[in-house]
Amino acid sequence: QVQLGESGGGLVQAGGSLSLSCTASGTQFSINTMGWLRQAPGKQRELVAAVTADGNTNYADSVKGRFTISRDNVKNAVFLQMNSLKPEDTAVYYCHAEGIAGPFKFETWGQGTQVTVSS
Repeated sequence: QVQLGESGGGLVQAGGSLSLSCTASGTQFSINTMGWLRQAPGKQRELVAAVTADGNTNYADSVKGRFTISRDNVKNAVFLQMNSLKPEDTAVYYCHAEGIAGPFKFETWGQGTQVTVSS
């Protein structure tokens, strides 16, 4: 079983920065894609950014140029640097990973961390 542990988030004023971290733990697994999704109150969960094992990245249009996703394959960790934050970035941010554990594919989520941007 692969589990994700998140850290970071919090409260920041508009224009400020925050960083999120997520580390995967378990036995005999390899991760293909790691990323972050977010869900604001009353809205559907949406992709923020994702990164593949070979470093290809994908960003939501709303965060391009402001957020940067990075990954440490040795530590099975993914990071999200969020700059120039806006009130509309307020949401619960979830770490996500998919890959292979033993003979099985897996997909797993973190518990979520709150990001609040005040105007």
